[in-house]
Amino acid sequence: MRYALIGCGRIAGRHLAAARAASLEISAVCDPVLERGRELLRRTGLGESGVRIYADHRELLDRERPELAAVAAQSGVHARVALDCLDAGAHVIVEKPMALSLSDADEMIRRAGERGLCLVPCHQNRFNPAVMALRRALDAGRFGRLSHAALTLRWNRDDAYYRQADWRGRWASDGGILMNQCIHGIDLLRWMGEGEPEWVCGALARRMHPHIETEDVGIAAVRFSGGMLATIEGSGNLYPSNLEETLSVFGERGTVRLGGAAANRIEVWRVEGEETPPRIEPAPGGGQDIYGSGHLALYADASAAIREGRRPFITGEDGRAALELVLAVYRSHRTGGPVTLPLAGFSPAEMEGTFP
Repeated sequence: MRYALIGCGRIAGRHLAAARAASLEISAVCDPVLERGRELLRRTGLGESGVRIYADHRELLDRERPELAAVAAQSGVHARVALDCLDAGAHVIVEKPMALSLSDADEMIRRAGERGLCLVPCHQNRFNPAVMALRRALDAGRFGRLSHAALTLRWNRDDAYYRQADWRGRWASDGGILMNQCIHGIDLLRWMGEGEPEWVCGALARRMHPHIETEDVGIAAVRFSGGMLATIEGSGNLYPSNLEETLSVFGERGTVRLGGAAANRIEVWRVEGEETPPRIEPAPGGGQDIYGSGHLALYADASAAIREGRRPFITGEDGRAALELVLAVYRSHRTGGPVTLPLAGFSPAEMEGTFP
């Protein structure tokens, strides 16, 4: 299966490693800064492999005709590049967030469905073994009725991080800590929830990064249609380094907390009738960093879904759902009160001027 990667930034190496593990034919990479592409190929051992480098993704699509393209460019262009890939007949893996507006996400889903193509948002943490164990327990009804859940992301993003690229920390091209870093956990929270989110009330602040436009800390309360309540805390202000990403779920017969760098370790497992936590097989490559271990499994599933003509495990609708919950928190802060879901059209660009 011919494969191309568009965007050669900090996550690109993970994509190429997963593509190689899935036995994809890596034909080309693309980045507006050609040296980034060359450095990526050198770093991943592909420098002498004949992989071609492009500065314009449209030229790549026209010349290479990939069957599968991964979009790992800056957040603000995810939708536009993904739509170009779909129009060129390529299946798409797109980094989070899949888009910055619900209208763009809807158009991506529509075009993929119209053309019979797979659209896979890169929410790879769903494949973390600890996350999968929790999902299986919920599916089996072992928690009983759910009471509430809590997502906590406490990381460090210093000034050097934001100064690496001028699109970071901007409403129109990135969004803040909830959109860029916390959206993985928000996706997990929504996946584990009882029903669908129906009410959100949130607040944002910019406390430690005066030169960016967006929030560096956000807090929200969520009510799900099944009655479950949840909290979200996301911050990039932890001194001096990343502390944790935890997901806790509390039910009438179960209490579980996943922790570690990216909710990739079982820290508490107290489920009725279970003396010990489920045995978690070590993830390939360890996976105990902020990216988790799921890229390999996501690529394996996406390539298998394409070959078998089935829906992938993670769909465009899943990516849209995570985006909608982030945007609901943003809108709540902007309007000064709770908002109800489903959410009407909204994008981070409407947050311009929130923190002068």
